[in-house]
Amino acid sequence: MTNQGQPTPPPAEDEENEVLRATRELQQQKEAAEAAEAAAKDATVRSERKGIAWKAAAGLGIGSAAVLAALLYANRDKIK
Repeated sequence: MTNQGQPTPPPAEDEENEVLRATRELQQQKEAAEAAEAAAKDATVRSERKGIAWKAAAGLGIGSAAVLAALLYANRDKIK
């Protein structure tokens, strides 16, 4: 192995690039979706009405996809 100079120093810890930010926001969305799904499941169990949980899950999925698409669209110039 040859030494090709000094390695690039890591970025400052308080600096967050768009990939890390998108990953963090996606993780928060997943956690919120899981919490909402658990709440919807509890509400479904408590109420006798079946068939309402899939609507909530579909709404969360569409909402998460819309937020992710908006993030990708907003950062499209930075990604290239």
